This record gives sequence, structure tokens and C-alpha cells, in this order.
Amino acid sequence: MLMNKIMRTKLALISLVFLSSQAILAQEKPTIPSVDRIRLAEAFRIGETLGNRIWKGWDTAPFAVLLVTSEYEFLIRHSRPSEDFALLGYDPLLKGNVYFRKRTFPPNVSAAFPAVGEISTIVIGKAENTSSKTSTPWVLTVLHEHFHQLQNSQPNYYQDVNRLNLSRGDRTGMWMLNFPFPYTSPEVNHQFVVMSRLLVEALQAKRKSDFSASFAAYFNARQQLEEMLSPDDYRYFSFQVWQEGIARYTEYRLAKLAAKKFEPSKEFRALKDYEPFEGVAAEIRSDVVEELSTLRLDECQRVAFYPLGAGEGFLLDRISPKWRSRYFVDKFYVEKYFDATH
Repeated sequence: MLMNKIMRTKLALISLVFLSSQAILAQEKPTIPSVDRIRLAEAFRIGETLGNRIWKGWDTAPFAVLLVTSEYEFLIRHSRPSEDFALLGYDPLLKGNVYFRKRTFPPNVSAAFPAVGEISTIVIGKAENTSSKTSTPWVLTVLHEHFHQLQNSQPNYYQDVNRLNLSRGDRTGMWMLNFPFPYTSPEVNHQFVVMSRLLVEALQAKRKSDFSASFAAYFNARQQLEEMLSPDDYRYFSFQVWQEGIARYTEYRLAKLAAKKFEPSKEFRALKDYEPFEGVAAEIRSDVVEELSTLRLDECQRVAFYPLGAGEGFLLDRISPKWRSRYFVDKFYVEKYFDATH
């Protein structure tokens, strides 16, 4: 009897130690917050459902995401995680393996670049920590960044970018952000203001005759800006309008299409900060028009190219709806897509 009691006591202790160790291991492994899983899943669903309707080949680009939280970074749908990541397991909602590591990026980050394993990866903080602030705009920001992944995945993209000869010896890619464009030049600033205001007139024109006149004036002002800039400066301007401006345009197109052709999940609709896509689409377009009406190049610098490129995308939709078929073939110069219509 005594031996049996001793054995039962030992078994109980072993069980207690085992359960305690399991609890410790569970505590050591973090989990993606529920709200962020729902947001990411919605971004993936919209991309899978609508992406190819706007951009051919949308589903061929990698859709790897690094979600940055206050303590950890979670790597989702990545085919080649680096050794500093540990596997959490397969997530059925996100339809991919999830890995984690301690945080290395700032919590407010929002970008797409080869951050892990030389694969273009969306590195993004929680909605509350980024400029998106709430769920629906954040989902569209993820899709904006996925459009950059689509750009980067095009054949010869990096070789074609190098042929622009804008890096000036920089091999890190930071020239895309730090290129010495003449943002503070009074002449360039004045012309940019004139051009932006004419673009607004064209976007707001209702009658065909008014639109034709305002579009012609805008196109002429754009050509004057080209003549004012050095060849390098103009190539940089065109590259940014092509890359970042059309990514901003893509946010709007996806939001507009989602409002008509996409049924948000009940989990996404239940989020306390959920907004219908129709309202967010209208807000994106309104923001583009407002920014073009008020922005100054010397204050906004590179960010000024975002609404300008988005506005040109809106114009192209009106006068040449099939222009997107040329986008990945004839890179970096959006004005070329106007050629057939001007």
C-alpha cells in the first residue's frame, strides 16, 4: 500500500511538472491578435477575389506579410523564412504557415521590400499604429503594398529600374526615397501647383467639352514641367508617379470594386472600427482631389507624387479604360498611356 501511494505521488508530480512545462512553452509562443488575423484574412480574400479583375497576374505575385506588433513580428505566407524565425504552425484562417521573432521594425511601418529571405515582403504594423488607424483603410493599405509586390515580381523589373541610372552608386535602394529631386525650386514648385490644380479641374469636369479643355491644359502643363526638369529629375518624377501613384490608384479601384462585388466576412463586419468599402472608396478619391488642390511640392516632397499618379489613373479610366494592359509592358512613364488618346 505504501509503495502504491509513493508511486501515485510520483506520477502526480510528473504530471504536474509536464503540465507546468507545457504551460511555460505556451506562454513562450505568442499568438497573432484576433483582430489582426481577421484583418489579414480579409485582405487575402479581397486579393484572391478581386485582384485579377484589376491587374492581370495579381495572384502570381508573392503575398508574404510581416505583421509588426509591439513585442513580436509574425511572418505569414512566406516561402523562405530566415533562421531567426520560429514556426508557430499552420493558420487555417490565413491559409499559411505563421512564424515569429522578436520585433525589429518600428510598429508604425508600412512598406514592401525584400525584408526576409530576399523575397518582397509587406512589412506593416497594426492598424492602430499606422496612418491607416482603422481596419478597412488598413486592409486597403495591405493591398496597396501587395501591388508593389506585383510590380517587383515582373520580369526584368529590377534590371529596368537600374537602367533608369538614378541610383548614383547606391546599392541599398534608398535612392528611391532620397533622390535629390528639386523639391524646393520655386519654378518647379509653381509649375507643380499649376499642374495639380489643372488635374483637379479635369477630374471634376462633367461636360465632355469642359473635360477635353481641362485635360488638354493639364497635359500641356505636364509637358512644361518635363522641359523644366533635367533628364534625371524627370525620370525620377515619372518613376515615382508610375510606382507610387498607381499603387494609390489601386487602393481606390479595389475599394470601389469591393463595394459592389465583395461580401465582407461577418467577423470583419463585427470589428468595432469596420467601415463599408463604398464609403472608404469615396474618401480615397476625395482625399486625392483635396491633396491636389492644396499640396505644395516643397512641403510634401516625394509624397506629392502619390495623389498626382492616382489622379492620372482616374483620368486614364475615363479616356482609355484598357490602359492597364500597357502598364507592365511600357514601364515608368504614365504619360505614354495617354498617347493613343491625346
